Amino acid sequence: MRILSGIQPTGSLHIGNYLGAVRQWIELQEKNECFFPIVDLHALTAPQDPKEFKKSILEKTTELLSVGIDPEKCVLFVQSDVSEHTELAWILNTLTPIAELERMTQFKDKSQKQKSNVNAGLLTYPTLMAADILLYQTQAVPVGEDQTQHLELTRKLARKFNLKYGETFVIPKEIVPKEGARIMSLTNPKAKMSKTDDTASSISLFDEPKDIKAKINAAVTDTGSAITYNSARKPGISNLLTIYSEFSGETIAQLEKKFKGKGYAAFKKSLAELLVKKLAPFYEKKKDLEKREVYIEETLKKGAQKAEAIASTTMQDVRSKVGLLSR
Repeated sequence: MRILSGIQPTGSLHIGNYLGAVRQWIELQEKNECFFPIVDLHALTAPQDPKEFKKSILEKTTELLSVGIDPEKCVLFVQSDVSEHTELAWILNTLTPIAELERMTQFKDKSQKQKSNVNAGLLTYPTLMAADILLYQTQAVPVGEDQTQHLELTRKLARKFNLKYGETFVIPKEIVPKEGARIMSLTNPKAKMSKTDDTASSISLFDEPKDIKAKINAAVTDTGSAITYNSARKPGISNLLTIYSEFSGETIAQLEKKFKGKGYAAFKKSLAELLVKKLAPFYEKKKDLEKREVYIEETLKKGAQKAEAIASTTMQDVRSKVGLLSR
């Protein structure tokens, strides 16, 4: 099955990204034809420092390779290296009612967060995402709940184009992430862990051991000291139990039994030690890859060439059907 899922280059990968998305990518690349674009054009909807932004693209590539994304088993590339993404996005814009874009929850949320920069890119973000997906005749897309609306719009646009111009695009289905991998902020366990939050609220996959221990020790817990899972009444310890369960393979019930009567301090100490052990291979691999910048650049170049071969075929068909001159 052909699968596509993208990631923005900004912000370091944290354990929420890994458990909610990247770990699934690593599994999917084993038996599927996977495309993993670093969606740099999407990131431009927020202000970026040009010099730092360029570095972040290479940094994100290094991070993905460090955790197990294998360029021999998937197509890893930078979105802006394949010009067909923006070309198809414009054509899809002409088919997309403004009302559809204005009702998008993510547009409303981001417009509130960056009131001084409510740009057109924020509004048309979903059509570029639709182009990312449809360009490769993608059959399935792993999506979190914050992207469900966007995928539904992608399907609508694909059907609309097919109806108007003839069968062109595959209608992609949704791959729902495995339950239990929703990781919340360490400082505000009622909010999802985010790359844009302060560093104390998230654990990077490449944090040093001392930083991991400090963040877990400072993580918000709840009144009382019982190690029990109740996301409504005890969101702090419930979040930490979820993290422990995901990295250890033990069930929540097994952990509740294991730490019965031991209190938060003992639990946090054990969790910190577990994370240090599990994340150490990522940290070491990244240190090694940081010395191999030429390899990173060559990996992206080869990925873009593979992506371009498919994208250009799709666009030739699209251009012909909408009446544009062939290139």
